[in-house]
Amino acid sequence: MTTSRPRPIPILGSLSDMDLRLLQVFKCVVECGGMAAAELELNVGLSTISRHVKDLETRLGLTLCRRGRTGFALTAEGERVYEETLRLLASADAFRAGIDGIHQRMGGRLDIAIFDKTATNPAARLAEAIALFSEQAPEVGLNLHVKTIGEIERGIINGTFQVGIIPAHRHSSTLRYAALFDESMHLYCGARHPLFGADHEGLTWDDLREHAFAGLGYHSPNMELAHRARLVRKATGHDQEAIATLILSGGYLGFLPDHYASGFERNGQMQAIRPEVFRYTCEFISLLRRSPSPPRAALAFEACLLASHRAGQQR
Repeated sequence: MTTSRPRPIPILGSLSDMDLRLLQVFKCVVECGGMAAAELELNVGLSTISRHVKDLETRLGLTLCRRGRTGFALTAEGERVYEETLRLLASADAFRAGIDGIHQRMGGRLDIAIFDKTATNPAARLAEAIALFSEQAPEVGLNLHVKTIGEIERGIINGTFQVGIIPAHRHSSTLRYAALFDESMHLYCGARHPLFGADHEGLTWDDLREHAFAGLGYHSPNMELAHRARLVRKATGHDQEAIATLILSGGYLGFLPDHYASGFERNGQMQAIRPEVFRYTCEFISLLRRSPSPPRAALAFEACLLASHRAGQQR
């Protein structure tokens, strides 16, 4: 005679509003780097935050974090719960946006993620797009994030972000794209570098391989060009600020947006190397998720982006 194994009893059961509140507190604690740092963000006392996290651990039957003299750290289970929390809260936001869409109104929150150092690009019209959108949808709260290309793509796919703005580098069938503006990337050396102030006439791509190169550490137009030109990457940055710092050290060559590097050039801290030769152009694009259909607020913001950049190109 065979005996059936007992069906496991779910620990969590159904989700309540309080569960969602506890998960929101947990998310804030993780992103602030600890309970004390989350006090200002949540406007809640430390003892209340600690109790909420403890209540969530009891509710889930898991230890989510370690806190003590050594500081705050997530457990392996806490990292998994954080990932699931992001997915759940993004789905809840999508549900609310869908209900708003049924009522033909725009409300809730819109999370927009952009690649760094775009504010100084004269071709970018992001500020104009935000101003236009705010007039059209005053009840929508905007959250603006600066992330890497990969983080933005993953965030759009999993619903953490609703609109992304990145340099074009590859396409995914799960995302929809629209062209916005261009960015010129030039090769720079710092004031301590041997090429600073030297005669660059006749310098070739082959000559550049004699110098250490600092490049972005993820798939991007920067990485594609470095591989194609066989530049010797000796240092890796994960945003433009990091690349600029490495260039300023004098030990590396690196590409930066010309609008961002112009301030360093004026101060005599950097020099562009043969910008008519050692350069490339990035096309910046917006991206939205194809399915499920983006919320009305995301579609409206995309329309504002396109309108603002069309207007800018016609000036």
